[in-house]
Amino acid sequence: MLLMASCSKANKTEATSTSMADKTNDSLPLKSGYSEVNGIKMYYEIYGKGKPLVLIHGGGSTIETSFGRVIPLFAKDRQLICVELQAHGRTGDRDAPLSFEQDADDVAALLKNLSVTKADILGFSNGGNTALQLAIRHPQLCNKVIGASVLLKRNGAFPQFWEFMNHGTFEQMPRQYKDAFMKVNPDSAKLINMYQKCADRMIHFIDFPDEQIKSIQVPVLLINGDHDVATNEHMVAMSQLISGCRLAIIPGGHGAYIGEITTLRKDYKDSDFIVPLIGNFLDGNIK
Repeated sequence: MLLMASCSKANKTEATSTSMADKTNDSLPLKSGYSEVNGIKMYYEIYGKGKPLVLIHGGGSTIETSFGRVIPLFAKDRQLICVELQAHGRTGDRDAPLSFEQDADDVAALLKNLSVTKADILGFSNGGNTALQLAIRHPQLCNKVIGASVLLKRNGAFPQFWEFMNHGTFEQMPRQYKDAFMKVNPDSAKLINMYQKCADRMIHFIDFPDEQIKSIQVPVLLINGDHDVATNEHMVAMSQLISGCRLAIIPGGHGAYIGEITTLRKDYKDSDFIVPLIGNFLDGNIK
């Protein structure tokens, strides 16, 4: 969201398993690979053991830029399935614009390929919109859903945000996002393509209809920074459309509460992040 501001089932399984590779990151076991989903190869990483938690990054981002600081914390007692969405990072592209609906369908297809029948979902920013689309379109796959720093309607952000989106340029894309993309996919043409597709999605942003939001039946936690893209009033209004929804407003900017790379403080500590709060919600300690 802050891109400019800050075959058969057997064949699919084979394609996934043959591309897997064992790695190590911060002493955590990691498997990574590609899976054929809806005509593209989607990149994913798996950390840890336990109940599955899917992490969906923000617009213009990679797994690392959105979640690199909290992956080691979540992986202590959960299996993390981290994805990169269409045209982002190492994942392929298709001849179609980006949409939250298609992203949700891609994540759903990946989970089926990995034989994950149900998971908790945590999406940040545009990834949070995708997480809510998973709850709308594929509720059978969702245990609990966390939408972090989502923006579901145009009137949920100040007019200046949309003005900036309409006139933004590739040069204004945060350097951290450019560097992260080129580190995992050193193709400048693909970087520019990703930027333009992300920009187009936001320029032509379409509100989530109230009826869709009200249709969500799985437990939901919405999180927002008190100096975030979406206003706190917007988050309160959206939370009231979802039955039983919980809402947390956290001091700080867009994703600071999970260590998002563009709002990360140089002197950050693990205790700055709201991993315990998220864990309490997922574990049922927040009703």
